[in-house]
Amino acid sequence: MLLFFFGINLSAQEKQKVDIQSGYLELRPEFPDAAIYTKDETGQVYIVHEGVEMWCDQAFVYLKNNFVKAYGDVRITQGDTVSMNSKYAEYNGNTQFAFASGDVVLTEPKTTLKTDTLYFDRIKQQAYYRTDGTVQDTSSVLTSRTGRYFAESKKYQFLQNVKIVNPKYTVNSNQLDFFSETGDAYLYGPSTIVSETSTVYCERGYYDTRGDTGYFVKNSKVDYENRTLYGDSIYFDRNKSFASATNNIRVLDTINKSVIRGHYAEVFREKDSVFITKRAVAITVRDGDSIYVHADTLRVTGKPENRIVKGFYRARLFKPGKVGDDPTSGKCDSIYVNEKRGITKLLRNPVLWSGENQMIGDTIHILSDTITDKLDTLKVFNHAFLVQKDSMGFNQVKGERLIGLFTNNELDTVNINKNAQVIYYSRDDNEKLVGINNTVSSSIQMYLEEQQITGIRFIKKADGKVYPPSMLPENARILPGFQWRGDERLYSVEDLFKGKPAPVLPKITGIPLPKNEGEFFEDIPEDEIELPEESKLSPKDLQNRPDDPKPETLESEAKRDSIQQKMNDSIQQGN
Repeated sequence: MLLFFFGINLSAQEKQKVDIQSGYLELRPEFPDAAIYTKDETGQVYIVHEGVEMWCDQAFVYLKNNFVKAYGDVRITQGDTVSMNSKYAEYNGNTQFAFASGDVVLTEPKTTLKTDTLYFDRIKQQAYYRTDGTVQDTSSVLTSRTGRYFAESKKYQFLQNVKIVNPKYTVNSNQLDFFSETGDAYLYGPSTIVSETSTVYCERGYYDTRGDTGYFVKNSKVDYENRTLYGDSIYFDRNKSFASATNNIRVLDTINKSVIRGHYAEVFREKDSVFITKRAVAITVRDGDSIYVHADTLRVTGKPENRIVKGFYRARLFKPGKVGDDPTSGKCDSIYVNEKRGITKLLRNPVLWSGENQMIGDTIHILSDTITDKLDTLKVFNHAFLVQKDSMGFNQVKGERLIGLFTNNELDTVNINKNAQVIYYSRDDNEKLVGINNTVSSSIQMYLEEQQITGIRFIKKADGKVYPPSMLPENARILPGFQWRGDERLYSVEDLFKGKPAPVLPKITGIPLPKNEGEFFEDIPEDEIELPEESKLSPKDLQNRPDDPKPETLESEAKRDSIQQKMNDSIQQGN
């Protein structure tokens, strides 16, 4: 910062002396090498050097060493853009190094830095503090234990206990690079951005502190009250209450015990809406079992107590069942789940398998008990068809509507209403085929045990009888509208994506660590550091300390990775 104050270059042959413009001059025997200037009735001591202006109440000027010590209400300005105030300041024109202490305040157009002591290096164009500092931005206050300012890029590098306080949020990090002109902040290491409505966590990220947008990678997540969004990369817009995530997405809903996965997601907090695609699947825990809903695109809306899941295009449903149970699965074009009402709708060309029973129709509804979370009722509307494979053919029941009842999540009773027809392979207790039942009735009721048909009851029976197998031709053993879609049945979670190509995932553009800028202080032994004897500083003050925090850089990361690789190679060789 003071880098600006004292110019950029001095002649290698001549060091320009400071020019004292005003002040009361006195020479004191006890300071034989100093010209002492004190403010008078005309104002403060006024000093000019290389286009920089300095005011103070008193200045000790050591012309021989080209060294100035300024006391009392010190103010230094560079043009109309940069100014610094402090209680004390000193400048060594020969080494082009400056130091300020006591309520140091440095102001530029968009930031104000406050600290207790500040070091300036004109040659490096850098400033440094390690006694805690505060930077006031146009919209935020930034604090840290140590800080470094790079004048050319107008970048602050904050280390240890870094904090940004904004009326809308608070940022905590261990390392943060802040660009004062743009308000851009880069987060390195475990970092959080906390507000009343959300918490962002990442281990590498970028945040526009003035535009309230961010981009986060490496173990990033966003917590929205009852939802948590995870992803390889996350974009965040506070103004729109919006977040999007890319690759390996998870949206965790703690209240409804559900999680949504995919490879691209959008979250609209104010609308309480989640949109997810690229192998999107919603997983909900019900009655100790998991229900998987997959579609090309999933949309979840509503408050926790009234969640609605909609799946569009090539939707699939899978419920593994508990140990010993047969799975339940389904396919359709679109799917609708209302968790409050406990209803799942399979829309457009649906098919549902409950154990060995295949059911199709125009629309299929599955109802659950909202208290116990157990399956309760199954409804198939229009052109309902139930098929069960037999070793000799297919057991079939069709009608206008099918209503099935569940006990302990297993289908045990099925009612087919209106224009019901049946083809059923009747067997005795020894599973020997007795005959083929081909009957028409206004309604049919079927009973199942362990998902197998064990009995049929006809209501207002019309035509029909049981035929010996040899008396019923093959072409008469299939009811009109019959479809067997057994090859589409889902037997595992992996089958949710069967026949669908793996999505092409974009390459995540990471946020690299900053390059190694080197230490602020040169690594010079104490006895080789040249300081005017009049300076308040000692050689120890101009050395890097072991307890000073060190930034993570590209070079340190590469070195760490190299060491880890050598360790891995050594372990492999040992095996």
